[in-house]
Amino acid sequence: MKATRTLQIRFFALLREQAGCSDLSVTTEATTPAGLYRELMASHGLTMPPELLTYAVNETYVPGDTPLRDGDRLTFIPPVAGG
Repeated sequence: MKATRTLQIRFFALLREQAGCSDLSVTTEATTPAGLYRELMASHGLTMPPELLTYAVNETYVPGDTPLRDGDRLTFIPPVAGG
C-alpha cells in the first residue's frame, strides 16, 4: 500500500480558470509536484505542459522532482507574459 498525502494546492491565471478554483485540498499518492500536476491534468482538465510550470512548496521555489510530505502547500505557477 502506497502512502497518501493531503496537500493544499493553489492555482494562478490560466490554471485557475481551467481548474475552476484557486484553492484545492487533495489526497494523493503523488510523490513530487510534477507527478501531482500530471494527476490534476487528468482530473481537472489542466492543459499546460508540466515542464512549463514553476513549482513552489511551502512558499519556496523547487524543482518538479522535489519529494512531497503530508501537509505541504503547493503552488503551480504558469509562465508570466509581460511587456
